[in-house]
Amino acid sequence: MLILRQGSGRVSRAERGFTLIELMITIAILGLLMALAMPSYSVWIQNTRIRSAAESFVNGLQLARNEAVRRNSSVEFVVGTGSAWTVQCTAITPGCPDTNAIQSRSVGEGSSSDVTVTPSNGGTIRFDSFGRMTFPVPGAGSTVWFNIDNTALSTADSRDLRITIDTGGNIRMCDPNVSATDTRHC
Repeated sequence: MLILRQGSGRVSRAERGFTLIELMITIAILGLLMALAMPSYSVWIQNTRIRSAAESFVNGLQLARNEAVRRNSSVEFVVGTGSAWTVQCTAITPGCPDTNAIQSRSVGEGSSSDVTVTPSNGGTIRFDSFGRMTFPVPGAGSTVWFNIDNTALSTADSRDLRITIDTGGNIRMCDPNVSATDTRHC
């Protein structure tokens, strides 16, 4: 609503709005702030892709373990290329009428081809009908692990994660780069 002063026909200063110079200065400041924030935003996005792949691995491993118990049969978690994986029965049994994939995840679901997975002991984990890991057979008290990294980031910027599986079938996601007193440490 425009209010005119009596007799003058002019709008008061408080009601005029912004000048072009004020708008240009605001846009320049916003542009500068965006330019400063972009590098940390892209690092955050790449680290989110690591986290997404790691959570997907944990979910796939838990699915394989649960299906082995539910089906009373051996079920495998097989790592594909990049961060892809498949859960499948190892042999035809009454609980597993075929060896087709129970569930699988492709590389493009939640992460990118920059995410790499490095297994400690091969790319296949097998669970028995009790939910215990039977393959690969680690030594007493040792665990099998997967390191998840992003090749698009420098070592200093990357928040690598590790998934560990012990002989009892316990699955844990941890951070190998935090101090030993931190509960997230591997």
